[in-house]
Amino acid sequence: MNSQPETKSKKDTISRCIVIYLAVFAVIFFIAPSVADDTSSAKYLAGSPQLSAHLSGINEFTPGEEYNVPITIENNGTIEYKIVKSSIIGAGDVPNTAKNLIVDLGSAGAPIVIKSDSQLVGDLPGSSSLTAVFHLTINGNAPAGVYYLPVGLNYTYLYSATQLGTDTLSYVYKSVNETVIVPIKIKPDVQITALSVRTKDLNAGNEGYVYVSLKNTGFEDGNNATVSVQPHENSPLSPTEGSFYISNYSEGSVTNCTFKLMVSGDAQDKTYPLDIKVNYKNSDGIYVDSKTITIGVPVGGKITFDVEPVETNINPGSTALITVKFKNVGSATAYNAQARISAVDPFSSNDDTSFLGDMAPGDVRQASYKISVRSDTTTKDFGLDSEIQYRDAIDNQITSDPLKVTVHVVPAGNLISYGIIGIIIIAGIAGLGYWVYSRRIKNRSG
Repeated sequence: MNSQPETKSKKDTISRCIVIYLAVFAVIFFIAPSVADDTSSAKYLAGSPQLSAHLSGINEFTPGEEYNVPITIENNGTIEYKIVKSSIIGAGDVPNTAKNLIVDLGSAGAPIVIKSDSQLVGDLPGSSSLTAVFHLTINGNAPAGVYYLPVGLNYTYLYSATQLGTDTLSYVYKSVNETVIVPIKIKPDVQITALSVRTKDLNAGNEGYVYVSLKNTGFEDGNNATVSVQPHENSPLSPTEGSFYISNYSEGSVTNCTFKLMVSGDAQDKTYPLDIKVNYKNSDGIYVDSKTITIGVPVGGKITFDVEPVETNINPGSTALITVKFKNVGSATAYNAQARISAVDPFSSNDDTSFLGDMAPGDVRQASYKISVRSDTTTKDFGLDSEIQYRDAIDNQITSDPLKVTVHVVPAGNLISYGIIGIIIIAGIAGLGYWVYSRRIKNRSG
């Protein structure tokens, strides 16, 4: 009969206990903290940095080029638990911040040269990122492919903070050295290597040919390829036919190219640089240029002439045949050469050009001109300008530098005296010859 009142009493007791528990909970976690500590203190119970890295921008690189490569470091570390509005002292650092972060990039055997040292980039809080830039060079003969570069990350973070008393915290930091991998892609390309260089008729002041044997030492087939040459800085070489079409330039193939070059007149007998490259359509269907290489082209000296001294005398008011000897002192043959003399006042001539023919280096040719001089001309030495026009090996017409021919204008009496002396010398030679002949006849008859 008393079972129902007992049950009701037990339920009331349980209800009172729940109310008391909730009241205590509210006092401890809501009311007490606001009374005991009116600051925003917090205690972090768990968390750490979680770092990753990737390249910013492109990750495809061309052999032989230099790049500034930005690597972005991201911190995805989170706070797992924390207590806020408690009576504890709040720590200055949070456990998911990577402090004093040092970033280092390695090559790991990839065909690159890294020219930047490790970089101190500072603190990296959670849910943030920063960028470190590294300068590197891709080797000129780098094989195409994907390479994996190690990015070293060295930092510390707040591992724990222990409160000592009411106003002191003891920090414990942990050091981390970890490596993340960043992939890069080296693109295939056409790379050219000059196997041989030879020339023909390439001399200062004229045109000639250069023959180049080129090998594709890259890792790409070049379609619709064209080889071209260009002047190198202040080189005296300039192309007049500077391109050579080779169509398909497959990996490892060799092509022989011919170019026509003009050499400036002030060039010397030595080797000069010439730039050469290939334009081609790559595997992506895009026309690109290969890396330019510089070859050495040997150049011969200029074709030059000298006038050998000739004693030519003429008196005022007369006409004389003067003889001039020209010598090729250059290093190439002058073809179909003809020498012209400029008979200016007080001289005149109706015959001022003489054909010399082909003149190889060292050849001497003689030219004769009929020259008249005015009667009132002062007796002295005169220098007449002369020049040689010739054709080079590829039939270009070239004119030599001016040459001076010395003509002696002397008084008429001097010419008579010279004639008398000549007659005497000739008579003496004839008499000596007759005496020798007579002696031989006499000896035979005796």
